[in-house]
Amino acid sequence: QVQLVESGGGLVQAGGSLSLSCAASGSITHMIAMGWYRQAPGKQRELVASSTRGGSVDYADSVKGRFTISRDNAMNTVYLQMNSLKPEDTAVYYCNARYYSGTTHGEVWGRGTQVTVSS
Repeated sequence: QVQLVESGGGLVQAGGSLSLSCAASGSITHMIAMGWYRQAPGKQRELVASSTRGGSVDYADSVKGRFTISRDNAMNTVYLQMNSLKPEDTAVYYCNARYYSGTTHGEVWGRGTQVTVSS
């Protein structure tokens, strides 16, 4: 069983910074990709940033230039540095991982961590 443990988040004023981290544990043979999604009240969950093991990264247009995703492949950990935060960044942020356990493909979500940006 693979689990994700998220940390970080909290309350910050607009223009401030926060960082998130997410560590995967369990029976992981190969980590395909890790990333962050967010869901604001009344809205659908959306991709914030993702990173493949090979180093490819993808960002939502709304966070480009402000957020940075990074990974520690050896530790199966992903980080999200969020700078110049805006009130519209307020959401629950979820970590996501896609992996192989042996020959079985799997996907797991974290429980989510609240990020609140006050104006």
